Amino acid sequence: MDDEYYMNLAIKEAKKALEIDEVPVGAVIVDKYKKVIGYGYNHPISSNDPTSHAEINAMRMASKLLKNYRLIDTALYVTIEPCIMCMGAIIHARIKQVIFGTTDPKWGAISSLYAMADDKRLNHHPEIVSGICEQKTKQLIKSFFIDKRSK
Repeated sequence: MDDEYYMNLAIKEAKKALEIDEVPVGAVIVDKYKKVIGYGYNHPISSNDPTSHAEINAMRMASKLLKNYRLIDTALYVTIEPCIMCMGAIIHARIKQVIFGTTDPKWGAISSLYAMADDKRLNHHPEIVSGICEQKTKQLIKSFFIDKRSK
């Protein structure tokens, strides 16, 4: 199994957010055996929870399954570049690798606005892979906001 396979699972999660009129972001967490141990999608508005981002929801599920707040030797696949809140949680959880689809010029904390994974002041530096299923993930977000503006 490869990065595109897992990113497509994250895209399926993002579409769940889209179905409830939330920003379509999805995430999955994979362990070192390539097994999905967590998944989630954005729903901060419908849950009245500002922390209910796809990445956070996936981390909560994986942490419960592992009975550990550390997610060592895991990979997080997310459709869009994580924000500063999510990158903070990723670093605290010690996620080994973050694989994302498209950049987020307004909120991105990997390369767009901040470079948290490269910040030497922090004690953990996840490996970063970007551009997996980039066109699909970019189009999903772009279409959502075009549709929102047209209403």
